[in-house]
Amino acid sequence: MGYFKGFNKEFWAFFAELKENNNREWFADNKPRYQDHVVAPCMDFIVDMGERLKDISPHYTAIPKANGGSMFRIYRDARFSKDKRPYKENAGIQFRHKLGKDAHAPGFYLNLQKDRLFYGGGIWQPESKTLGEIRDRICYYPKKWQAVIENEDIINVFGGVSGDGLTRPPRGYDGDHKYIEDLKRKSFFAMKQETDYKKTMKVDFLDEVANTFDAASSLLAFICDAKGIEF
Repeated sequence: MGYFKGFNKEFWAFFAELKENNNREWFADNKPRYQDHVVAPCMDFIVDMGERLKDISPHYTAIPKANGGSMFRIYRDARFSKDKRPYKENAGIQFRHKLGKDAHAPGFYLNLQKDRLFYGGGIWQPESKTLGEIRDRICYYPKKWQAVIENEDIINVFGGVSGDGLTRPPRGYDGDHKYIEDLKRKSFFAMKQETDYKKTMKVDFLDEVANTFDAASSLLAFICDAKGIEF
């Protein structure tokens, strides 16, 4: 029997109220609620997903820590932003590759937000060396990339590979290349959008996310091969 019981109504109520009171005073008064109703179920989810990940790939980590673990901090870095809200109005969980040091490593991700709920896998805005390695692998092994984008799970579960791209071809790559739209990407994701947040309130949401992570495996394996690391 696992620990995760669902992200219940108290979890979602906290973020609804935070959205209306995104300031340090309110958060300080409600920090016990944050610990009990947000951090605690996230830790339970991370622990239980750690067991599921072993069957998907043994090289991705599930670390049940609110700071320095699989859960993203709630504090926003607003130093260089016009948006000075101090707190994120969502919970984020990433199970990154064991060799990855930050959010830009290949990994599986869950974003918990009522109107922006999604989960899947990929790599977000990697540094230029990694991005070049992925692009080069697409060029050197076009059949392997074709197998990823034609993978039934990638198509049926996610609607294909996604990720923001450049407006022009990256320097050094043929603008007429068969996969130029993929080569222009700055991120590579297979992400499932979910419109009904109430699904997260059930125990079997864990299985739903685990199955979705597994469906993204072909993309993650391609990215790991490009990096020369094990999937």
